[in-house]
Amino acid sequence: MALFCALSDALLIIIGVAGISFFLSNFISQNSNIMFGLSAAWLAGYGIIRLKSVFKSNKIIEIETSMLRGLFQTISVAAVLTFLNPHVYLDTMILIGSISQQFFGLNKIAFALGACVASLVFFFSLAYGSRLLTPIMKRPFSWKVLDSLVAIIMFTISFKLALAGNWL
Repeated sequence: MALFCALSDALLIIIGVAGISFFLSNFISQNSNIMFGLSAAWLAGYGIIRLKSVFKSNKIIEIETSMLRGLFQTISVAAVLTFLNPHVYLDTMILIGSISQQFFGLNKIAFALGACVASLVFFFSLAYGSRLLTPIMKRPFSWKVLDSLVAIIMFTISFKLALAGNWL
């Protein structure tokens, strides 16, 4: 499953890096400051949501036992969840594709390969790490720590995007 998700992500990253420059290069170069500002605001909003969750939530993870499904059925569900999710296109094709516009030639290829490898590491870490973290994430305090870390990351990226877009 992790391999399917990583390969799907890699395909969309490559399409974004290869295709976005052809179709959107003028739009991106003319509106990059606006796009950086909107992205910064979006991530800051998400950071605020995570920060609120730290103080208001007492989440715990509940593990359900379910019937094992076949490989085809599992990959079919993953394909639907992947390719019908508009967020995957925003992250891979638009965001990563837009960021790749600052690179040329071999540097752009290296950027795309780096993004694909990062995706591979992410999905396999998520798949195998989730089993290891299940006992830890059964405690509400663990969710508060995770939400705090996510909020810090979102605020940091938001700040850097705002700087890059000349909003700060």
